[in-house]
Amino acid sequence: MPGKLEGKRIAIVVTDGFEQDELKKPKGTLESEGARCDVIAPGTKGFVKGWNHTDWGDTIDVDVPIAEADTSDYDALLLPGGTMNPDKLRLMPDVKSFVRSFFAAAKPVAAICHAPWLLIDVGVVEGRKMTSWPSLQTDLVNAGAEWVDEPVVVDQGLVTSRKPGDLPTFSATLVQEFAREPSSPAQRRVRDGRPRPRPQG
Repeated sequence: MPGKLEGKRIAIVVTDGFEQDELKKPKGTLESEGARCDVIAPGTKGFVKGWNHTDWGDTIDVDVPIAEADTSDYDALLLPGGTMNPDKLRLMPDVKSFVRSFFAAAKPVAAICHAPWLLIDVGVVEGRKMTSWPSLQTDLVNAGAEWVDEPVVVDQGLVTSRKPGDLPTFSATLVQEFAREPSSPAQRRVRDGRPRPRPQG
């Protein structure tokens, strides 16, 4: 029996210091439902190194360098967290442009733990209901988001989650949201009858 994500291709954007479980566990769930998942990263070294709770973890092969990644090849985007990972990515123009293009195309995006830091710099959190690692609450509120302390929040194609402990619920929600047929950008910009801000840039 085909999986719920058969034929779907998912982009996973990380750099060194991503939280290992926040990549491996959702990726495994998505692949078990038939999705193809590509690890995308800046640079040309061909691999990235994960962070396993308190120390360096596994080395993961990079499937596509960010410089060669094309949003049109993908159905959805996953952004793992880890403190170092999004703090580096948010300073990289090519990464921000790639992430922003998913919002412009109304494709689903998922971000867990510290990953919403990157979304602040991409300019897509204003007016959205979101969650994250607790220390990001003030940053998200200052950027115009409505922050809530919930395991998983879905707001018009954006899925956010708090921490590794929420991964079972997060991963199951990704399958549900990534399996949906895409809507138009105009539909995604409407929330509760109010216009949704367009992505900046």
